[in-house]
Order: sequence, then structure tokens, then C-alpha cells
Amino acid sequence: MPVDYKIFSRSNVLVTGGLGFIGSSLARRLVSLHANVALIDSLIPEYGGNLFNIHDIRDRVTVNFADVRDPQAMTSLIKGRDFLFNLAGQTSHLDSMSDPLTDLMINTAAQLSILEACRIHNPDVKIIFASTRQVYGRPQYLPVDEKHPVNPVDVNGINKLAGESYHLLYNNVYKIRACALRLTNTYGPGMRVKDARQTFLGIWIRHLIEDKPIQVFGNGTQRRDFNFIDDVVEALLIAAADPASEGEVFNLGHSEHISLKELAELLVCLNGGGRYEIVPFPADREAIDIGDYYSDFSKIQTILGWSPQLSLRTGLPQTLDYYRKHRPDYWDTADS
Repeated sequence: MPVDYKIFSRSNVLVTGGLGFIGSSLARRLVSLHANVALIDSLIPEYGGNLFNIHDIRDRVTVNFADVRDPQAMTSLIKGRDFLFNLAGQTSHLDSMSDPLTDLMINTAAQLSILEACRIHNPDVKIIFASTRQVYGRPQYLPVDEKHPVNPVDVNGINKLAGESYHLLYNNVYKIRACALRLTNTYGPGMRVKDARQTFLGIWIRHLIEDKPIQVFGNGTQRRDFNFIDDVVEALLIAAADPASEGEVFNLGHSEHISLKELAELLVCLNGGGRYEIVPFPADREAIDIGDYYSDFSKIQTILGWSPQLSLRTGLPQTLDYYRKHRPDYWDTADS
């Protein structure tokens, strides 16, 4: 069924994590649909928020510098919103292991606080929660569908699963319309590339541009799927617009599966040069690596009509071009 984008025209939308990669890309699309968009971001340096991400729409959105862990700020911002795209989170798997309590506060406690604010002050809001494929842990079978057992291998996966569960509980018990999308590897312009905190592909892009070797951990045979940012934004909008999403969890994913070694080779080819090296897993990464992973996204395809449109051969060149052009806005050349 075609998406009724008119539902967003003149609607009041709040995006948590709005200066991050996905939040800013979503904001840009919402602005084009004539929504009234408010963004909230803590701009904590490690978490990926970047004012440059909205440089072209800065005068068309409202930016609130606040933390989702601040109940008073969230209560104030939630009032009167038609849609809440709840994208803020601590996404680093390694950081969740070294600082589990911070991960707990952001990805679980803050989510419960946000839902309570919605229950008390805006029970009519529609919430779309950004979850993660990490909730599944190491796959028992492939592709992974929503019926696959959840068995996270790190603190981040456990806390994201709890946050997701709270959203579904509030949908079922309090009738606050909510759904969750389990994202896989999202990439594209605006992603964090200064380090590997959010995605390994970001640091690969940076190293290619700096003429440094891409480091592929392990033997490089691990297979993954990837979603270009435009496809992820579309999924978020469809989930927000369609009542059939409410109370549901959906996998995102792609029918294109590629090994990390093949991905490195493709990137070098598309970049017109570069190199990669196979290196042993660092111990801390190996302990929480999930091996092969790719999603079965047939549920969202069947119920909401979403499927990914962009291939890696289309999305990766756009991403490389963007960072060649905007390198100073995403990493300091003096960074190690």
C-alpha cells in the first residue's frame, strides 16, 4: 500500500538523537514533507551528533541541546508531538562493555522515563523506536527473522532489547502506539567515520580517504547485510504512517549479503585505489563478535510494503564522495 506522506505535513515531530547520522537524515526528509521538526541531542562527543549534519536545514528545524536522561527536558519536549522518532542511544558495543551502567541509563532507564512522560503528558503520540540486530546475538540460522531467539552477546544488546520491550509493553498495556525497527548495518553520508565506535564501515571509509589500509578482523569471511541511509529513513516513515506497525517489531535488512573481505575489495575498487589487510581480532572485539549475520526482512515487506532499494554499488560511491568533499567536518586531520 502506498505511503500517505501527507500525514507528516504540518505535523509536530520530535527526533531524539536528531544531530546524529540517522536522526539528521530523517529530519531532512521530514522537512521536505513540511513537518514541524524538533531535534534533541546531547552532543556528547562519543555519540555521533554533529551540527554539520543539519547545516542545510538548520533554519528549518528547532534544535534542543538536552540529554534523554533528563526527565524534565523530555517531558517538556514530548508535549504536543504527533510523532516521536526515538533514535537516541549509546550504540558502541565496546563502550557498553567497558561502561555498562552508562549504557543502561541511556538505552534502558531513559527509554522508560520517555515512555512514562508520553503516558502522562501525550498518550496520543506515535513512537518509532530504533532497535538493533544485536538483540539476536550469534545467529542460530540465517537469514534471521523476528522469530529467532534473542540472546545478546554484549551489554548494549541486552539494554536495547529492554528498551524495545518497554515500548511494546506501553503499546500493549497503555495503548501508546509504538513499534520497533531492528536495524542492521546502516551506512551513508553523515555516518560517524572518525572512529569505529558506531560502525566498522565508517573507519574503513576514513582510512581509504587517508590512503591507509582497511583492517579486516578475523579471516574476513563473516557475511553481513547493509542498508543505505535513504532506505532506513523510508522504513522509519512508513512505520510511523501505517497503523499496522503498532505493537510490532520489524527487521530491516538487505537481500545482498557480502563477506567483509569482499566488501573491502569492493570499496577499494569503487574508490579507484587503496588496500586492505587481514588482521587478527582484538580480544575485546572477538569476545562479542556475532559471526555471520543477515536479516530476513519479509515481515516488514509483507505488512508495511518496505524493501531496500539501494545496492552497495550505488550507496558506497555516494558515501565516499560525501566524505571526500566534507572531510574537515567529520574528522580532524590531526586525529590519530
